[in-house]
Amino acid sequence: MGLYQYFTIGWKTVILYLLILVIFRLMGKREIGELSVLDLVIFIMIGELAAVAIENHAEPIGHTILPMVILLGIQVFFALISLKSPTFRKMIDGTPSIVIRKGKIDEKAMKRQRYNFDDLLMQLRQKDINNIADVEYAILETSGELSIVKKDKKKKQKQVFTLPFIVDGEISHENLANRKVSEMWLRRELRKRGYSDINQISFCSFQDGEFYIDLKDELE
Repeated sequence: MGLYQYFTIGWKTVILYLLILVIFRLMGKREIGELSVLDLVIFIMIGELAAVAIENHAEPIGHTILPMVILLGIQVFFALISLKSPTFRKMIDGTPSIVIRKGKIDEKAMKRQRYNFDDLLMQLRQKDINNIADVEYAILETSGELSIVKKDKKKKQKQVFTLPFIVDGEISHENLANRKVSEMWLRRELRKRGYSDINQISFCSFQDGEFYIDLKDELE
């Protein structure tokens, strides 16, 4: 391999490195552990394109840049749809699963996620929890991360975590069922507080006997 080929590999590597940095920056600020399936697929494909382009130094770099830009466009387009459509977001990212509920393990939820007891115990140890009896709730997030709500032993009462009843104007019937309340109850309580149009509510949750309600575009 001659000097020119080494030079070609070098400048291609630098250009692709800078391009990938720009692409990842445009894709938004998300930690590696928080990547969605869509993000992960895009990252893998871009990485493969860059590796092939560096190895095939005779191939014009434009043949690599074009598909990278197309992949970026796909990711940004889907991200915008996800912001507007909770249904699409749920289809792409999935939803969190409660694997420990009120101190009891939900085996059905674990089976649906193909999540076994070894996985559960390992992630509990990573959270410095050695006794599963100390856990009130364990939520398997869409990223695969396990979120923990511990039992409050001092107050001798069970803790709860935030479950949104409304997100982007859409009611979460699953979360209503988890809290054992109905849509009729929710609508009645919201009307008492002056909120008659569900579509105008960006986020609504009910915790510790209090509602948290945020309307769309309140900061504009």
